[in-house]
Amino acid sequence: MTASRTARERVRAELTREITDIARRQLATEGAGGLSLRAVAREMGMVSSAIYRYFPSRDDLLTALIIDGYNAIGEAVEQADAGCPREDFLGRWLTVCHAVRDWALAHPHEYALLYGSPVPGYQAPQDTVPAALRDTIVFGRILSEAHQAAALSPAQPAPSPPPSLHADASAVRALIPDVPDDVIFRGVMAWTALYGWVSFELFGQYNNTIEDRRTAFDHSMRLMAALMGLAQ
Repeated sequence: MTASRTARERVRAELTREITDIARRQLATEGAGGLSLRAVAREMGMVSSAIYRYFPSRDDLLTALIIDGYNAIGEAVEQADAGCPREDFLGRWLTVCHAVRDWALAHPHEYALLYGSPVPGYQAPQDTVPAALRDTIVFGRILSEAHQAAALSPAQPAPSPPPSLHADASAVRALIPDVPDDVIFRGVMAWTALYGWVSFELFGQYNNTIEDRRTAFDHSMRLMAALMGLAQ
């Protein structure tokens, strides 16, 4: 009975992977809004009712793709950081930034699903949050460890966050622990700049303007490092 159940589980896992692989190809041709369980079923040679046993709705399939995407970019960032010396905070920051960009360029349609326009009618469930935070936790760890090591020396003084932002800083501190409010907001600004740059590049805003994009990206992330106070 156990062996039979295990075999069924293997078959289900294999079919689930096939469904999500086909759905990712649909993202490239139809976009997230055009994702269709019926179309996936046709490509697999299944009746529509059969695929609903794996994904009861289009939103369930979207959620699976989103979680897979966040886990993939999170794993890329974690591996990039793990390969750097712990005390090289600038090197860690630049390495994980390039890991985000490299992943996005290699998986543009999955990146667009995660960071592009919201899919009409879709509301991401809480199930997506742990995967979505994997990369952010790495960024926060780098900044927090740099602060604890007294390795932050911002190149320029900046206005202190107003008291009204203290509650927001406290909420973010779960991801960037044991740092003051001004470090929190420097980190938030750098994190926003990272994904803003990648999105601009991927969605064509740099066309006919910035051509040496890898070099420009690296320089921009070094500027963000200076803002945060990571030593050059």
